[in-house]
Amino acid sequence: MVENLIHPEGAPCRFAPELPFPVYAYVPGRHPHPSRTGFARTVDCGDLNTTHRYALDLFNYGYYWEAHEAWETLWHAYGRHSLEGRLIHGLIALAAAGVKVREGNALGVVHHVRRAAAIFRDLSAERLVMLGLAVDALTAFAEEIAVEPPCRPAEKGAPPEIVFTPLMLV
Repeated sequence: MVENLIHPEGAPCRFAPELPFPVYAYVPGRHPHPSRTGFARTVDCGDLNTTHRYALDLFNYGYYWEAHEAWETLWHAYGRHSLEGRLIHGLIALAAAGVKVREGNALGVVHHVRRAAAIFRDLSAERLVMLGLAVDALTAFAEEIAVEPPCRPAEKGAPPEIVFTPLMLV
């Protein structure tokens, strides 16, 4: 359990502070594709727990495409249809929504968060907490975004921007 989730400066606490962030947060059409700059398509931090913690950091700090990539590694490792795999699939959809926010695509945001909410809603009947995340809170989070999706298009070369409330471990 993480007690102090927000630093005094207002930034979310890191769950894997030993791992550096990428040079930039990829937004299609605004940055070079990460495969051209050395960010591996498969993000594997050596073990599933560390990869998950790093994906949370990436998401919480506005690296939505990169979080998607890290969680995709876990989705395959856990098995796409396992309970954990289904949770990760919902997190991937949330990360995809973050990319859509930065693209300025509100319809894309709503599509992805509705898909995430449906996945989390189905899982909440099975488990209350999975991989350190409260499933009901994830459902509510996705549903709130669907009602009022943020639209914060990134300018070409823009730095990462946090567009969602950080995900917290319970």
